[in-house]
Amino acid sequence: MRRKEMIAMLLAGGQGSRLGVLTAKVAKPAVTFGGKYRIIDFPLSNCINSGIDTVGVLTQYQPLRLNSHIGIGISWDLDRNYGGVTILPPHEKTEGSEWYTGTANAIFQNLEYMETFHPEYVLILSGDHIYKMDYELMLDAHKKNRADVTIAVMPVPIEEAGRFGVVVTEEDGRIAEFQEKPPQPKSNLASMGIYIFSWEVLKEALMSLKDVPGCDFGKHIMPYCHDKGQRLFAYEYRGYWKDVGTLGSYWEANMELIDLIPEFNLYEEFWKIYTNNARILPQYVSEEGVVERSIVGNGAEIHGEVRNCVIGSGVVIEKGAVVRDSIIMRDTVIGEECIVDRAIIAESCKIGKKAVLGTGVEAPNKLKPDVYAFGLVTVGEQSYIPPAVQIGKNTAISGVTNPEDYPEGILESGETLIKAGESV
Repeated sequence: MRRKEMIAMLLAGGQGSRLGVLTAKVAKPAVTFGGKYRIIDFPLSNCINSGIDTVGVLTQYQPLRLNSHIGIGISWDLDRNYGGVTILPPHEKTEGSEWYTGTANAIFQNLEYMETFHPEYVLILSGDHIYKMDYELMLDAHKKNRADVTIAVMPVPIEEAGRFGVVVTEEDGRIAEFQEKPPQPKSNLASMGIYIFSWEVLKEALMSLKDVPGCDFGKHIMPYCHDKGQRLFAYEYRGYWKDVGTLGSYWEANMELIDLIPEFNLYEEFWKIYTNNARILPQYVSEEGVVERSIVGNGAEIHGEVRNCVIGSGVVIEKGAVVRDSIIMRDTVIGEECIVDRAIIAESCKIGKKAVLGTGVEAPNKLKPDVYAFGLVTVGEQSYIPPAVQIGKNTAISGVTNPEDYPEGILESGETLIKAGESV
């Protein structure tokens, strides 16, 4: 019987609704990041760099691009005869079928997959965070503590702790108490949603709680294990970790990559981030082109000005265009003499000649003020913006728009323009 010491289960099925039109057609883990990567590249790279060669990727919402990107795992050296990477969507069973209804429910529905490898330990991961982490060190701590469950935590400002699941620990790191998004947190140690379970403990908990609606690790599995008196420990992580769950945090994390001394370094040889990047064409900057403190992906053409930006593969910035403080995803074209300020433009968009994005005074978005904020212009993928229109701040556009969609050629700050058949 062949055994794997530890396998990983990567939860990658979430919609990421707080990213608005960026995730209308694609799962959050498949959203591009840093010009070249997709968000899921980070946990996948962490796995192979940590010596974990068996990863189940649980998909659900809009999985096509994610599945295509991962393929058989060649880019991460996860194309193995025994183990490797396996896509695990919800599937038909003899007693019927159901969607994944919670994080723990998704893992429960794949018990048979996990049992195939007879693991000693199971690592539970989220597919939508940006970080580098050696899971082997976390496993060493799990073994040293003779733990049943180890939860990765990181210190956050106490005033922000209420947004997270919080753990209260004893001096030896053993978890004494859980608080799920508490209004008055007793600790600043926030759960990162990264767990190591001893296999038999995980299996017993999942079986015992299998009928709980929307069974979730933070809300159900952890309290269950704690109440049983099992050994739960915190593993404190002090590196870079970013939950890019809002447009503001997503924009901020990309902009941090182009700092003079970036807090998160994508260029370390000893801990590479791998991706499926078939493009081998070089970047091209024309004689008139200007690039200042920016990341520019493979195959991009720069004929205008790019300052403080993250530019994806295959993007074209045409002559006379000025793009500042923005994220432009792959295969998008910014037309001649456009001005783009503080925008996030998704894949395969076309911005018409002399359009101006990010103009005027800020106003709260009328449709989703908590999503379309931070002074950003957000454009969903495969959108078209006609020439010479002006678009204000805290706005969202999705779909092929026409001049008639812009009264007097303007989309005022705080407005949302979603064409029929598109999602917000």
